[in-house]
Parts: sequence; C-alpha cells; structure tokens
Amino acid sequence: MQSSLSRPPRILPAATLAATISLLLAGASGLAAAAEPTLTPEQFERAKTIYFERCAGCHGVLRKGATGKNLEPTWSTKKPDGTVQEGGTLALGQDRLEKIIALGTEGGMVNFNDILSKDDIKAMATYIQMQPPIPPEWGMKDMMASWKLIVPPDKRPTKQMNKINLDNVFSVTLRDAGQVALIDGDTKKIISIVPTGYAVHISRVSASGRYIYVIGRDGLLSLIDLWMETPAVVATMKSGIDARSVDTSKFKGYEDKYAIVGSYWPPQYAILEGDTLKPLKIVSTRGQTVDGEYHPEPRVASIVSSVIKPEWVVNVKETGMVKLVDYSDIKNLKEVTIDSSKFLHDGGWDSTKRYFLVAANASNQVVAVDTKEGKLAAIVDTKPKPHPGRGANFVHPKHGPVWATSHLGADVITLIGTDPEKHPKAAWKVVEELPMHGSGSLFVKTHPKSNNLWADAPLNPDKGIAESVVVYDIKNLDKGPEVINVAEMAELGETKGTKRVVQAEYNKAGDEVWFSVWSGKTDPAAVVVIDDKTRKVKSVVKDRINTPTGKFNVYNTQHDIY
Repeated sequence: MQSSLSRPPRILPAATLAATISLLLAGASGLAAAAEPTLTPEQFERAKTIYFERCAGCHGVLRKGATGKNLEPTWSTKKPDGTVQEGGTLALGQDRLEKIIALGTEGGMVNFNDILSKDDIKAMATYIQMQPPIPPEWGMKDMMASWKLIVPPDKRPTKQMNKINLDNVFSVTLRDAGQVALIDGDTKKIISIVPTGYAVHISRVSASGRYIYVIGRDGLLSLIDLWMETPAVVATMKSGIDARSVDTSKFKGYEDKYAIVGSYWPPQYAILEGDTLKPLKIVSTRGQTVDGEYHPEPRVASIVSSVIKPEWVVNVKETGMVKLVDYSDIKNLKEVTIDSSKFLHDGGWDSTKRYFLVAANASNQVVAVDTKEGKLAAIVDTKPKPHPGRGANFVHPKHGPVWATSHLGADVITLIGTDPEKHPKAAWKVVEELPMHGSGSLFVKTHPKSNNLWADAPLNPDKGIAESVVVYDIKNLDKGPEVINVAEMAELGETKGTKRVVQAEYNKAGDEVWFSVWSGKTDPAAVVVIDDKTRKVKSVVKDRINTPTGKFNVYNTQHDIY
C-alpha cells in the first residue's frame, strides 16, 4: 500500500527542512502569509499509512469528506442561498488540528490520543494541511495480475469434510492483524485463523452457505471454503487500493455463480466468478452527484443481494445514487439508477426483503428503496449521522414493523416504520427515538427470536461510554435502556487505550449475543458472549484474539437476519 500511492511535490528533503516557503493562503479569509507545512519523506510515508488505515474511510482518499469532514488544505462550496463558504485545514492550523485528532469529537470521531503517539498526532496534523497524494488507478489488468486461484473448484471437496456446525460459525475480523478468526459458535473454540486483507470490513456468505467472502480495506478479497477439513482461503483477488463491500448472487438459479466487490479507490465495482473470484467486468461510478456536480471519488459503500430479483443494490456514497444492478446478463449489463441523498453508507433490508434502507449519514437522512418497483420509496430525516450497520427489524408495540438505526452524531436509536400496506401512517416516518447512553454508535442489532435491542457506542470519546452498550426490552420500550459495561466482563486488565466495545451479533438460535472488545494492536482483546435473556456474561474468547471488530454469523449473514 505504501509504495502504491504517489507522493506530492511539496515534500521537502530532510536536509532542507530549515527552509520554509511563505505563501498567501488563497480562499482562507483573514489569513496572512504562512510557512508551508512540511514533513520529511519518512514522516510523510508514516502519516500516509496512518491516514489510509485510520482516516480515509470517513474523510475520503482525496479528503473531500463524507461521513467525516472535508480535510483539504483549502476548500470552497456554494450554499443553496448562493453565498460561498470557505475553509480548510490550513485555516484551522497545527495546534487546533492536533487537539481535534487527540481528543476526538462527539460527532463520531474517536480520540486518537490512546491510539497514536504524540509524534504521530503532530505529523498527522501537518499531513492533512498538505495536498493529498492521488493513488493510481486499478483496472482489469491489475485485477487479473493479482488474482490467485489457490485451490481450483475441481480440487475442492464435493461434500463437507468436517463435523462443524457451519450454520453457527462466526467470522470475526482481527482488524490490525489482517486476519479472520473462524469461531465455532457451539463450542466457542477457534476453528482456524485465516490470513486476509488488512482490516476486513465485512464478511458475506454465499447463497449455499459454503463460502465466506471477506474484503479488506486494502482491497484484498479472500474466498474461504467452509467444506474443507480445516476451512481455508481458496482464492484471492485485489479489487483496488481501498475497498469496503462485497456480496454474492442469491436469486434462485444464480446461487454462488457471481460475486460483486465495491471499491473506495478507484471508485468502481467489479463482477467476479463466484467460486473462483476471476474478474469478469468493471464498472466505474465516477459522475455527477444528485446536485448535478461532478465528483472524482464516488465510493461504493454498501452492497446487498436481492432474493426477489437477479439484482444487487449498490450504494454510491458521494453521488447519492442507488444502483440496482441486474446480473442476469453481465455482458449487456443493465442498471437502474435512483437519485436519493448524498453520502450513502451502510444499511439493510426490511423484514420483507422488499425495501432496502440505507443511511445517508452526512446528510442526516435514511433512504428507503422499493426494489420490487425499482424506485425510491422515501427519504427520512433523522438525527445527525445515522450508522445502522445493517439495522434491526422488529415489530413495534404501537407502530407495527420498524427498522432501527443508531447514530454516530446523536445519542438516540431511531425507529422508522416499514409497512406501508398495514401501517400507512407510520410508514417511512420516524415513529420513536430511544435514548442512548451516548453518541458514537456503529451498530444496532436484534433477532427474530429475541426481545432485546442492543446498540454500541465505540467511537464516543468518553471511556465509560465506549466500553458499554445499551439494551432495550422491545416489548417494554418505555422502561428505558439498561447500560452494560461489556469491557469489564472481558476481564482484560489494564490496557493502554480504551477497551472499545463494538457490534452485537447473534448466534443462529438468537439466544446469545456476541460483542468485540478491542483496543491497541498490542493490547489484550476478547469476544464476549452474553446470554440474551439474562444479559449476563456466558463466555469470553481471548485465545489468539487481536483487535477484534466485526463478527458475522454464517446463518444470519447468509439469510440476512437482523
């Protein structure tokens, strides 16, 4: 990754660091001439790597902002009233930027003073005042050159060769280790540690339940075969420089035939052979936003696979376009493009799997798409920065079926009605906001067999909030939430940083909920298993667990149960 990014011309050699260049900062009102920020080549490479690993996901490779703010040195934008707003990191200055990076914000940015050293924080504040380097493109030749078919389909088992209850296996991201831990949900024992791309963002399961697809933030896609005596990677392919999303073909007759992977950089999606990952087609997402302005970096955020059509729902973050991609004839590919709201991020199906709901988080909205009719159903205003993961579906005591999201920028869980036929007054409206213990939430979760609704807050700068979760009794929402410190349950002892608790995930039966407890790369970490009914700790998995984040139960992920 480090060698693949181009270096901007303004880096000064170490020998000339004493010399500074004075310049007038155009577009930054009220600023006088100032010294141009500089770093040594070594400091620049270190800061570039940190930015990719920690910052690019929210702020963008080109730093134009999305979930996070614009971090260009200078920027200007025309407001609806015709006035021009100007700003930039140069206007904020070194000292203020260092404080923001160190302490975080209540809008969902984590405090980095327990993750990065003081020198790294100082270098990062300088780095984001410099012009961002532009990564190279990544086309079909690059994908084909990166493709590795480790075990061809004809050399793989013809039946399951192990005695594992595959439906209750969990694929657990070990973020900073660049691995996935496959954990037996019945025994709570690790089946295998599988090398993957850096910071696997999600795991998705094929329609048959045989394969797990994991996509790393470095663009490396890995295919794991669960039928092998010891499940292992059978194919890999690098989809780009930066990526977040993957899914498979699930419509009847297309099971396991295709996979689709979406990239942050270059902004595009690629269609692959489902059982080999051989690249078949690339489609760019560059173009105009819903406002009619060209954007050079419209990243592919979440992708979900329909079970009612041979179709993927592809969400393009910066443009605010939802694309319904018909894979029945990929040589003559058809897309339905739906204008919605900018900065689309993550989301999931309603309980009927007809409607897809996705957070346009920097626009403070949730978009609902009717995939049966192929059109926009609604845009729902919410509190700041909704971030649902895949969301949570349950039947509200008063308003019928609802879908829930928590928020990066607000201390509530928002409930949106999803049944326009039987509950039209509640459909596509915020019917209730449940108080949280704090903002900075990434995931909300329930299960059809559970009466509980769980939500985390790992990105809250407050240590006690980040280490705890809330849980509601769905049948008695007025009772309010119980706050549970899951980090204490892990009994990890002292760590350098906050023990952040992230992402509830249910087992297949819906009677256990699993949480990750993670801190620094060298700190002890754990997966805590809680009894869903008693809300008491049931088991703690610590063996070989390094920076665990997302967890994906095979059965629930395969069947979109949430």
